[in-house]
Amino acid sequence: MKLISSEERFRTPIFWVTEDHALEPDGFEIRRVIVRHRGSAVMLPVDEKGRILLVRQYRLPARRCLWELAAGRLDPGETPLRAAKRELREETGLRARQWKKLTSFWPSPGYVSEKMTIYVATDLAAGEAQPMDDERIETRWFTPRQIERMIRGGEIADAKTMLGYLLWKAARSK
Repeated sequence: MKLISSEERFRTPIFWVTEDHALEPDGFEIRRVIVRHRGSAVMLPVDEKGRILLVRQYRLPARRCLWELAAGRLDPGETPLRAAKRELREETGLRARQWKKLTSFWPSPGYVSEKMTIYVATDLAAGEAQPMDDERIETRWFTPRQIERMIRGGEIADAKTMLGYLLWKAARSK
């Protein structure tokens, strides 16, 4: 695949949009408008009782409050793990002594370049949350049974949360 052109059309502090033109070796052309994003880190904090901490906040695109795993974007030059540690402190006040990567994935690679990396955070210490000015975050601990019931009942409708939970559960049962 050869990239012929990529022109920026719009920029915000969180993402930017490009119009790209590429050519495959057989001559097939692809033109796409792509939402560019530096990526994000997702945290699955597990306490000593095996409970998982979820955050709840209003998500404007979904037009509702969602229970989900805490997550945040990578700052320029930041690794996913460093972002995970920073975001966990900011959104929940927690610090974790143990971190394990579960997976990395593209939530919607047809038009968004964002790559998400999910980490399990354990051996936790409480602290003071420091959310951003535009964030109103509620936190609550849930048992695996509660999370499964919420997924089945549609109360958890966030893909990163479902994927993170199911991979964590599968890794535990090995």
